[in-house]
Amino acid sequence: MENKALNYFIANLGKHSAETSPSPVGRWLNGKLIKAEVGNLAWEYVIRIEMTNPGGILHGGIVSTMMDDVMGATVFSTDQEFMFTSVNLNVDFLSSAKAGDKVTCEARIIRKGSNVMHVEAWIKRADKLLAKAASNLIKTRTPVPFRKS
Repeated sequence: MENKALNYFIANLGKHSAETSPSPVGRWLNGKLIKAEVGNLAWEYVIRIEMTNPGGILHGGIVSTMMDDVMGATVFSTDQEFMFTSVNLNVDFLSSAKAGDKVTCEARIIRKGSNVMHVEAWIKRADKLLAKAASNLIKTRTPVPFRKS
């Protein structure tokens, strides 16, 4: 059976989400898709000044947003008919990044249930772990609006 969602991601490898993402926040983050497998996606981001806090480091809310957005896309890579939404998001902040830094955010499905999926994500700068997160996402009754039948 063809996985249209995965085909979408594969077709967009190397492209920036400002041009390709159905997610408004994904477009604002403007990451470059660098990995696309069922249940495992990764984007590369260049930290912009508007992503930083007054101390000049990557804002914790933006870190959380990156991981939440990538985790949602990772669930979508399994070719779901209905939207999933986060029930919780637990984030550990371990290090920092500043404007101009390049970071990678990757997510992987740990448990794929029919109604709830458990997903983990992490952000790295080179080989340094900056943050990690875990989330449970639950199936809604809202059909995926951009899914092509």
